[in-house]
Amino acid sequence: MVPYYSDESVTIYHGDCRDILPSIGKVDLVLTDPPYGIGEAKGKNKSRGLLAQPKDYGVSAWDDAPIPWQTLERLIAVGDKAIVFGGNFYPVPPSPCWLVWDKQINGDFADCELAWTNLNGAVRRIVWMWNGMLQQDMKHKEYRWHPTQKPIPVMKWCIVQAEPCETVLDPFMGSGTTLVAAKSLNKKAIGIEIEERYCEIAANRCRQMVLALV
Repeated sequence: MVPYYSDESVTIYHGDCRDILPSIGKVDLVLTDPPYGIGEAKGKNKSRGLLAQPKDYGVSAWDDAPIPWQTLERLIAVGDKAIVFGGNFYPVPPSPCWLVWDKQINGDFADCELAWTNLNGAVRRIVWMWNGMLQQDMKHKEYRWHPTQKPIPVMKWCIVQAEPCETVLDPFMGSGTTLVAAKSLNKKAIGIEIEERYCEIAANRCRQMVLALV
């Protein structure tokens, strides 16, 4: 399988993760945010936003339905450890260690997002504002390319919860935030994405990190 993009830390594949997964070996951590089937790719964001012009991410079908549970089971099994956002939408096994992201948000979004894990330990929570134009770190605001994009600090926090780990896989990569977070922590990362425009965005984000280190 020829990567869409690769550098010393990151490898990106364009395609369906079900087709690409057999060519990928075991990893330390699967960290992902799969489609839940809540229609966030149908242009909902154009109707949101009171303080600024609502963001138009275009219209797509990737979130029309949740992925099959059997597919998610296969993906989880690729990692020694797993963190899955939206685990509350799937029949995941019981876990003592759910991760809670408190978004400090208002409007029709959920107050928090839940990530199921197979980690040992207690429930953990991070507070990181991600409310339209308002972000926790207003001096270093992140541009939002994707309707369900996560903040880099939240994904870095998730990876730290799974330490020790050296290799991270995100089979629903989106705009590549998991890869950026992993690379910033000196981890190896693999991303898979079915929409090519997001592969290009993720590649550019990782490419910029390489340039920043030169």
